[in-house]
Amino acid sequence: DLKEKMKDVRKQHSYQVGATPEGIERARNHCSRAAKLQGDDAPVTVCPPGVDPKWRYFWRIGPRPKETEFKQLNVSNVIPKAIPDFETRMDTWGTLMMTTVRTVAQMAAVGFGMEKETFVDLMENGPHLLAPTGSDLSKHNKKDTAFASYHYDLNFLTIHGRSRFPGLFVWTRDQKRHPVKMPEGCLLLQAGKQFEW
Repeated sequence: DLKEKMKDVRKQHSYQVGATPEGIERARNHCSRAAKLQGDDAPVTVCPPGVDPKWRYFWRIGPRPKETEFKQLNVSNVIPKAIPDFETRMDTWGTLMMTTVRTVAQMAAVGFGMEKETFVDLMENGPHLLAPTGSDLSKHNKKDTAFASYHYDLNFLTIHGRSRFPGLFVWTRDQKRHPVKMPEGCLLLQAGKQFEW
């Protein structure tokens, strides 16, 4: 129930660990960019974007720095009492995904003519997050409901597992919208703004 879920929310840490309830996250306003997209290439997100109706659970992956100016980004994980093996599952899945991200970062460095470990070294002790998403479809079930508004990622790389439901779209540099379709057993990696810049 909602009261139990709210025990795992850490508003005081800007929702960077534990549960983030629906109605908290809001994409930046990209209405001027979205207005240029026509027909099938336009996002279904309203402008300006409202709050996202999804829940997320943020889980830190990997070691944290011993000393940091960013304590907010390095607080301890929240373990829900109702799920006994939650920590093991999250750490296992997160470690596997981070291994993939490191491999792709090494491949990118080599492709750019850099030392293989260039990006991996920069990622060391970073605030890496596993953030599974859930949505209440009994409540948010209207056609074209956007669970995550039109946005771009600010981070270095984002990795996604395969969704059980369709609805994730990406836009290529030519501003064409494409549905994400991942074969079973595959992962999707996308470059964030840190990588692009």
